[in-house]
Amino acid sequence: MHEDIFTDDVTGRSRSMEFPRNVQIGHGILPGVADMCRELMFGGSGIMITGNDTYAAAGRAVEEAVADAGYELAVHRTGNATLANVEAVGRDAEACRAKFILAVGGGSKIDIAKMASKNLCIPFISIPTSVSHDGIASDRASLKSDVGPKSVSARSPLAIIADTAVISRAPYRFLASGCADVVSNLTALKDWEFAHRLKNEDFSKSAYALSQYSAETIIENSEYIRPGLEESVRIALKPIIISGISMSVAGSSRPTSGSEHLFSHALDILHPGRALHGEQCGVGSIMMMYLHGGDWRRIKTALDNIGAPTTAGQLGLDREDVLDALTEAHKIRKDRFTILGDQGLSRQTAEVVAKVTGVI
Repeated sequence: MHEDIFTDDVTGRSRSMEFPRNVQIGHGILPGVADMCRELMFGGSGIMITGNDTYAAAGRAVEEAVADAGYELAVHRTGNATLANVEAVGRDAEACRAKFILAVGGGSKIDIAKMASKNLCIPFISIPTSVSHDGIASDRASLKSDVGPKSVSARSPLAIIADTAVISRAPYRFLASGCADVVSNLTALKDWEFAHRLKNEDFSKSAYALSQYSAETIIENSEYIRPGLEESVRIALKPIIISGISMSVAGSSRPTSGSEHLFSHALDILHPGRALHGEQCGVGSIMMMYLHGGDWRRIKTALDNIGAPTTAGQLGLDREDVLDALTEAHKIRKDRFTILGDQGLSRQTAEVVAKVTGVI
């Protein structure tokens, strides 16, 4: 794992930060995973974390490439990112004496790999087949539980191989969701500044700059991100990856997760399974930017350009679902101060916010 020591921008405390050592983005680059394993001096045996669909999309090609290079690779097919699935991967990895992990799939497979990598103290390579959120490169994992998703500290990938041909074959909705997740950084950053001013919360200028760069890059290029275009994947991947890295710099999800994420997590608890995480965060960001007094229309226009949801109906929600989430969002993380405050929004205020922004 590439690990450096930096000094915190405000407090002067020293701490370590983990970053991917090698990031490759391009067309048809999956076979290069074998060369990367050699360059990173991986041991002779490893384990692949994937699913049935993602194995067909990219896992088989990865398995063949590393086998031809002389590596022994066990294949573990799994489902959602849950503690039980992380533990199951750990047992299989220990049984085959894996020295490295290859995560081939979407966010759930990569999140499982992050946790398994941390628990087993072995490195992993992130090989996304879709990008529905900005977790490709971060050191945070989202684990599902009975009370909704929980963000936990994990490990960053040692390397990333993002094959644009593979990712462009995934449903476009995933890419639009990943872009919306990054656009929503703008309200997360406003919440972070707000908490820094009012609560003296630790703040990192470098993490802030990386997160803002990612969001602005997606917005500025939103007209060029379209279905069926591999070039759209290439445009989106760099800011999505850098957004994830900003969390490693901050040592938390603060640069990318604020009140808009609390809204999304509230929906996951109250009305689960309606929409993707990034889609919910994008809609949440429109409303939270209104509360901040910022340019919420700019966010909405960018999401419209990309083809991401901007209304309750497009999320598969009705008016009451949105108001439920808005009024409960402040309860999700008591340790994260945002524009929602400690008391949250009244239902009357929530209705005004959602109506003015056109969400309902």
